[in-house]
Amino acid sequence: MRFLELYGKWQSRSLTQEEAALALGVSDRTFRRYIDRYEESGLDGLADKRLIQVSHRRAPVDEVISLLDLYRSQYMGWNAQHFHDWYTDHGGSRSYSWVKGQLQQAKLIDKKPHKGIHRKRREPSALPGMMIHQDGSTHEWVPGQKWDLIVTMDDATNEHYSMFFCPEEGTVSSFQGVQETIEKRGLFCSFYSDRGSHYWHTPEAGGKVDKVNLTQFGRAMQHLGITTIAAYSPEARGRSERAFSTHQERLPKELALKGITTMREANRYLKEQYLQAFNKKFSHLAREEGSAFMPYIGPALDDILCEQHERTVQGDNCVRFENLHLQIPKDQYRCNYIKARVRVHRHLDGTISLFHGPRRLAWYDQQGKQILNKKLLAA
Repeated sequence: MRFLELYGKWQSRSLTQEEAALALGVSDRTFRRYIDRYEESGLDGLADKRLIQVSHRRAPVDEVISLLDLYRSQYMGWNAQHFHDWYTDHGGSRSYSWVKGQLQQAKLIDKKPHKGIHRKRREPSALPGMMIHQDGSTHEWVPGQKWDLIVTMDDATNEHYSMFFCPEEGTVSSFQGVQETIEKRGLFCSFYSDRGSHYWHTPEAGGKVDKVNLTQFGRAMQHLGITTIAAYSPEARGRSERAFSTHQERLPKELALKGITTMREANRYLKEQYLQAFNKKFSHLAREEGSAFMPYIGPALDDILCEQHERTVQGDNCVRFENLHLQIPKDQYRCNYIKARVRVHRHLDGTISLFHGPRRLAWYDQQGKQILNKKLLAA
């Protein structure tokens, strides 16, 4: 149904193929393939047949082994193009790309780095909710104090959905910005951020991010089905950088005018006055009508947008977590949980809960004392 909706918008020229692919969570090349399959076979053509079909062009194993043995025995050290010339002269029928790929896969030749690409200015997203930016700015917002301002904004409209001060940017502040955005508008398609350590693991300083070994934040985004995108330069985050420039020019003056000096008062001012006034002044309409936001239907966001840690229950039915002993109370489902694997969730408000599979075993406060009624605590 989502594909049909985006297909209709593409046919009516409301969205480009690239924008429709982003909303669907695939590459634009894959979206073009979906179009071809749908137009040829309808919805049945979108079924993935890769797991049951073997390519008729797949080379026999014996041919691959013979090619690699030939290179090792007579042509070791030759580059791929030179070897392929001799290979075709002696009756070889495979393409240069295939030969090079086999040699690289066997690590007989090295992969060369890609050439630089011509860069161009990226147009804003076509619909609200297609891409959300989040970034933080450390600044002396009130005299003598430096706080971090965390902003979560829409790429298509420049509208700020979440904005607050915190002592230091990190996993908790990132979760808070995303949760406020989802509660206000719904699930969005993609999330764009810098390569901060709370967003990504980066094996080499200044290198590419690790998209397999996820951080707590990356795990939560994967759970929600939100595509995460890493920015590799300040210029790539130009929209959020320009927004922070405006905030640094205006916000300290407004806080001083109101006589605000504490973070609590400043956050109240952001929520009650500044955010609404800023959006009215600086946000704009998206290029196309409609929205890419989807209603969120699922487990409580507080149980997803939180730190999660695996632990094994000790012999006294306790879980050890950061110098705390979390006692599991007796329940009707099991006699004990000794040696069972459980999940420890640390929520944005600092409280802790224990999960065994999908079932919550208990709530605890920040000191590890069991909370019998979480609703009363919140009240």
